[in-house]
Amino acid sequence: MKIAAVQMISGPDVVPNLAAAGRLVAEAAAAGAQLVALPEYFPLIGATDVDRLAAREQEGQGPIQDFLAATARRHGIWLVGGSIPLLARDPGKLRNGCLVFDPQGTRVARYDKIHLFGFKRGEESYDEAATIERGDQIVAFDSPLGRVGITICYDLRFPELFRAMGDVDLLVLPAAFTETTGRAHWEILLRARAIENQCYVLAAAQGGRHPNGRMTHGNSMVIDPWGEVLARMDKGEGVVLAELDRQRLVDTRSSLPALKHRIL
Repeated sequence: MKIAAVQMISGPDVVPNLAAAGRLVAEAAAAGAQLVALPEYFPLIGATDVDRLAAREQEGQGPIQDFLAATARRHGIWLVGGSIPLLARDPGKLRNGCLVFDPQGTRVARYDKIHLFGFKRGEESYDEAATIERGDQIVAFDSPLGRVGITICYDLRFPELFRAMGDVDLLVLPAAFTETTGRAHWEILLRARAIENQCYVLAAAQGGRHPNGRMTHGNSMVIDPWGEVLARMDKGEGVVLAELDRQRLVDTRSSLPALKHRIL
């Protein structure tokens, strides 16, 4: 079964971002992908806090969710919808939520980002907690590809979250890693999560210079349970495609049964 990560360089306006996402998902589906993942913040990135709050949608309704459902249904694919701004309990914040749709366009899972990014070095500074309300639920769902776990971006640095999912066959991680942190840690962390959980990892990233000047690391990739990178894209828009080989999962776990050897 083929899986695909869409890489984007989203801007602050929703409509052209949805158009770009639709074009790239169609490319992935045409290449045979049965599950496609969009990157974090795919509908808008670099917008002001006011604009991000204005773009929030109530779960189950809104143009971004309509787009995701219609796209999954049109192509008959499992679509992991990156992340979108959803209403939060705190009226002054949003939830950074990842919605998953099945080939019929039905939403089957929702994950709200738990770990909120904070970083300051020189002129570069980020504080997601200022505008985002964190989630509190670990999420995995069943699909024809097996058990699929969902996390978002900064979650990658917290291996206990992945372990708490139990055994999964595929981890999907939409992201918008900065160039600074991504250049240092992105691939190392992704390969570590694949190796320690003995599963495939599908990472869909933002990758390039955004209209507001922000630089994201890109390097969307597919990694197998042995930690080998099967496919990747450095920067720019595009699709990363690879085969999820269930026999590879079985062989890795039988030859090195680390998951069965856990004690703690």
